[in-house]
Amino acid sequence: MRKRQTSISALGIATVRALESERPEGDRLYVDPYARQFIPGWLYTLIKVFDRMGYAAEGLDQVVILGAGLDARALRIDALKALRVFEVDHPASQASKLRKLRKILIALPDHVTYVGVDLNTQSLETRLLGSGYNPAARTGFVWQGVTQYLTPDAVDATLAFITNRSGPGSAVVFDYIEPFVLTDAGSHGEVRRMRRFRWLSGETLTFGIPITKIEAFLTLRGFVNVVNVDGPWLQAHYLADRRQPVANNYGIVWARVPSTSRPTARA
Repeated sequence: MRKRQTSISALGIATVRALESERPEGDRLYVDPYARQFIPGWLYTLIKVFDRMGYAAEGLDQVVILGAGLDARALRIDALKALRVFEVDHPASQASKLRKLRKILIALPDHVTYVGVDLNTQSLETRLLGSGYNPAARTGFVWQGVTQYLTPDAVDATLAFITNRSGPGSAVVFDYIEPFVLTDAGSHGEVRRMRRFRWLSGETLTFGIPITKIEAFLTLRGFVNVVNVDGPWLQAHYLADRRQPVANNYGIVWARVPSTSRPTARA
């Protein structure tokens, strides 16, 4: 198991408690008034946005969650229960999650397939195709909190898989950071904290994309209908009444695979 699991697990569980606490009275299972205070503003906002953006489109045949971690979207979002869901994560992280799920659930869900892949070193294509993934189906890819920890080659390989091995009209939504943040933490509080505790987490920031160039970046790799939002947009639309700011150098982007295939290229 990687060292990073302890910190990521704690944040993930705190986020689940915070989100559950925001559900309407009578619908929520419990209220934890402290959970929200333990979560970085950008993380909380990203998770809320992913939940709202990830499955807005109808007509998906399957969903692939890249870097699923300890999130339980496949269990808690009703729309996903009618779809085939592939949860992809590092084998060590996934083994830990499955041990926990087997203690929580009577049986693992039939609609979810758990696929262990290290995106930096292993073939996503080989592992997914060997797990029942349908490369001709219209697929939604959710890639949250992952790209900044991958190598450029791993990011390109994952995007190439999406454009070349998913059905027409498939789409991906993912978050990313500005490249300069990798080397200059400056006033970026969240980044400073990531670096300060990386001895515990095992996570190293390795990849970024300029917010002003994300559309060209994805277009070059075969995507269309690119929609990008940055920190100020997220702040205005989701946390306008909160004191906790969203970091300016994070972005979330959504893009679609074209209806007809075309070759992809790298910068």
